[in-house]
Amino acid sequence: MPTSPSEATGADRPYDLAVIGAGPAGLAGAVTAADQGLRCVLLDAGARPGGQYYRHPSPALHAARPDRLHHHWPVYTGLADRLAEHRAAGRIDYLPQHHVHLLERRDPWRLHAATGADSGGRATVTARAVLLATGAYERQLPFPGWTLPGVVTAGGAQAMLKAGLVLPGSRVVVAGSGPLLLAAAASLTAAGAEVPAVVEAGNYLGYARRPGVLAANPAKLVEAVTHGAALARHTVRLRRSSAVVEAHGTDRVSAVTVARLDRDWRPVPGSERKIACDALAIGHGLVPQLELATELGAATRQVPDGTLALAVDRRQQTTVPGLWAAGETCGVGGAELAAAEGELAALAVADRAPAGRALSARRRLRGFAELMAAAHRPGPSWRDWLRPETEVCRCEEVTAGQIDEAVTELGATDPRSVKLLTRAGMGWCQGRMCGPAVACLSGSDKPTADSRPLSCPVRLGDLAALPED
Repeated sequence: MPTSPSEATGADRPYDLAVIGAGPAGLAGAVTAADQGLRCVLLDAGARPGGQYYRHPSPALHAARPDRLHHHWPVYTGLADRLAEHRAAGRIDYLPQHHVHLLERRDPWRLHAATGADSGGRATVTARAVLLATGAYERQLPFPGWTLPGVVTAGGAQAMLKAGLVLPGSRVVVAGSGPLLLAAAASLTAAGAEVPAVVEAGNYLGYARRPGVLAANPAKLVEAVTHGAALARHTVRLRRSSAVVEAHGTDRVSAVTVARLDRDWRPVPGSERKIACDALAIGHGLVPQLELATELGAATRQVPDGTLALAVDRRQQTTVPGLWAAGETCGVGGAELAAAEGELAALAVADRAPAGRALSARRRLRGFAELMAAAHRPGPSWRDWLRPETEVCRCEEVTAGQIDEAVTELGATDPRSVKLLTRAGMGWCQGRMCGPAVACLSGSDKPTADSRPLSCPVRLGDLAALPED
């Protein structure tokens, strides 16, 4: 059972390390730190460890083979076994369903979290050091019809399958850009869905620009070939340099229009084709989740795909003393890279020499991550998919026409100005779904770090309960 919040306040003695996020980076960081004798607390918003990558069904579903929907499942089970051993020995307290919304930079650090499935409680944890392993969320580029029922994110389709053993539909088009599409399509077909097409806006030629990076990561090539072979067995067509530019339907999606794209991602006139489906799984890569760190003033760097990631040194420390980061917060690169960085961060916190194997893995895999980001960077003309009435911010129902009016007639020059004039990004998701699109439509040339005092919605009562000091 997880430790109760009252047992984890840390009021009597601060933890040596608080790890936020129980995905590959957080798990590796927590167990490595415990291996070195540190007393740790592992907080995670999910109900079970593993993060998005190793999301798996509840035991109540009695899944016979959860491993069939994952790559490198033994890596996760190894980390989970080590976590269980450290918890039994009292070296790690594991706190699921803890949404950390505020970091106070003190000596020691103070972490405030909303607790429970509906965030109905609260907890405070103190620790001498913090490791941020909060992962990433999916980037969505809007298009006409993207708000129809049956249109889900590519990662959302995988989450439904991995956690709930359900499919978003029986005939699912997978679209967007990035390696997640192939993995999602392979999982869906393995579970019995029909996937008529994988629609990739990129063309994969960007990977050929750095053959040395590819040669250093043969496992990535093997993984791609494995996905490709699985899709070929199910006669799934791969449409490169193409995009879903419209979804059709009334009560739910019934078909999508796919168009060829030029090098700037502008739809080629006359290339449109309609594909019947009852679900669409779509995503254009991942955006690192940085709010807890950027609110403290942590420096960021621009990734080749146009997103921002935390800037860290060779020991994974951010520019904020006492705050380390690992995994997708440092730039999206996959589970293996995340685990290596989590291990390196934990060793740094414990004042131990870095492991040579982890250093080598980070250097090799971070190089591939940068190559991958450049290969799947959205083209500037994706905005040509939009119509004035296309909703960009779904929470506040702000359209592309309203954003254009804010820019061309009201003088908005950045995402914050657009937000103040239109309410785009002020809804429940706090801009996680529409933020990248709003930033692009605002005409901003460079991404800016999202700084906010709270990283997720918090009840007013919980704010009132915070200590006055």
